[in-house]
Amino acid sequence: MHIVVVGLNYRTAPIEVREQFAFAEKDLPAALHQLMKTKSVLEGVVVATCNRTEIYVVVDRLHMCGYFIRSFMEQWFNVKSEQFTQHMYIYEDEQAIAHLFRVTCGLDSMVIGETQILGQVRNSFLTAQSEGVTGTWFNQLFKQAVTLGKRAHSETSIGESAVSVSYAAVELGKRIFGMFTGKRVLILGAGKMSELTVKHLYSSGAAEVIVANRTLSRAVELAEKFAGRPSTIDEALRHLDEVDIVISSTGAEGYVLTAEQVAAGMKRRPSRPLFMIDIAVPRDIDPEAASVPDVFLYDIDDLEGIVESNLEMRRSEAAKIEVMIAEEMDEFQVWLKTLGVRPVIRALQDKSNSIYDETMDSLFNKLPELDDHQRKVIRRLTKSIVNQMMHDPINVIKEMSGGDKGNEALAYFTQIFALQEQLEAGNGGSSPAPAPVSVPQRSENDRVPAAEFLVPKTVFAPAGLLGG
Repeated sequence: MHIVVVGLNYRTAPIEVREQFAFAEKDLPAALHQLMKTKSVLEGVVVATCNRTEIYVVVDRLHMCGYFIRSFMEQWFNVKSEQFTQHMYIYEDEQAIAHLFRVTCGLDSMVIGETQILGQVRNSFLTAQSEGVTGTWFNQLFKQAVTLGKRAHSETSIGESAVSVSYAAVELGKRIFGMFTGKRVLILGAGKMSELTVKHLYSSGAAEVIVANRTLSRAVELAEKFAGRPSTIDEALRHLDEVDIVISSTGAEGYVLTAEQVAAGMKRRPSRPLFMIDIAVPRDIDPEAASVPDVFLYDIDDLEGIVESNLEMRRSEAAKIEVMIAEEMDEFQVWLKTLGVRPVIRALQDKSNSIYDETMDSLFNKLPELDDHQRKVIRRLTKSIVNQMMHDPINVIKEMSGGDKGNEALAYFTQIFALQEQLEAGNGGSSPAPAPVSVPQRSENDRVPAAEFLVPKTVFAPAGLLGG
């Protein structure tokens, strides 16, 4: 049995390629069932975001696996394989497991340490599980991956600091105001950077956002997205005293806001700080405005310094997470090795139960004078003896099966307790494979409750960070 991931992401494929492989949420169940019809595939999960499309499978053979998955993608998306093969990557076994762990921890994302992908992987798995296309292996692996992702963000600081200019601008404002609850914000310009900044401001509690632009129609368009108030720039600057925060990104050639205009506005709002961020190049706000009392002015160089510093911190935290990933991989490998011991232990239990039942029937036939109470006492005491005798051998073989000579230990254990007949009966009469890992069977007992996959809201970054 093997674990394989086939995919393409923002590193390997441009947007014009990635967008051809977007799974619509409503179509995902049908896609999963078609995937399960693919040769050699026993379990499957599809992780699809704006930055990646990845197909995780458990297969019974590696030979031609990549070809079969490419054929599935070719048929489902109606795209010739030669148009996307060069953008794909394939990871097998340990590499595939490590890749999944890095994805859920945010180490493989465009913005390192972002947390949206953690929820996306969780939802992808739960969808696959609800469709009945996961089994023993993926129910364990994805539970472990999501749990690791939560640990990575709760036990390190990888997701705590701003790593985009717009987000950094808002985080910088929090140092002055604490939170933006009840604060009024003036956005000068209505471009993409302004839109991202507005998203962060609203997620941080800003009460009202005024969007000012030279072209009023564009201001109206952006303001309507966030229930903001549109305005022309000239009109907005006449009411500078009414706002607490000014963020400017217009693309104008000269200053949009002079030091004199800022000083005049501050006279109408004594003892109230004004937080100003100029993320335009060339700058929109006269740098001399920083000398006006109670004005806090920052430009894009200030913000980029914060972003780079925070990225370096995230890289440092990522190294800690790589250690956690290595530990989790070892743990999963141990779990895989111990899968093979389950049928052997079950065979021992079946054999002991059969011997016990035959012995009790023979005993009670020879002692018909025993009443029900006496029979219960005898059964309880003798059953306790059997269980105690099996306790240590079972624990020892569990431990040994996870070692380097696990197959050999299982073979000796089977011979010592003469379990061949029980194992063959449990496999429909066929001889058990010597490998320590059995073919995963999908059953209700293997299902992972959705509650175990709840991702705390506190680990998610504010809206607008690039996910996946």
